Amino acid sequence: MKPGIHPPYGPVVFRDKSGGLAFLTRSTMTSDKTIEWEDGNTYPVVDVEISSASHPFYTGTARVIDTAGRVERFEQRYGRGRRTGDKGEAR
Repeated sequence: MKPGIHPPYGPVVFRDKSGGLAFLTRSTMTSDKTIEWEDGNTYPVVDVEISSASHPFYTGTARVIDTAGRVERFEQRYGRGRRTGDKGEAR
């Protein structure tokens, strides 16, 4: 590795504002805000909008999209398999 071209890599706390989760990890991301962690040390804190504590997929609140209903509505509106030149018959 070339010296002097890589950003500093150190401990950072990522905090999910909506889920209330905070975890300490290492990253090149920095922040002017700091937080005192459970071990008594002060670390830079990065606030994130969504994490595994608040994402619908991980919390089990994800909605299932009814794709079959959409296909049926499309077929009702535009017909299924109509072709011009097919002896006037629908498939």
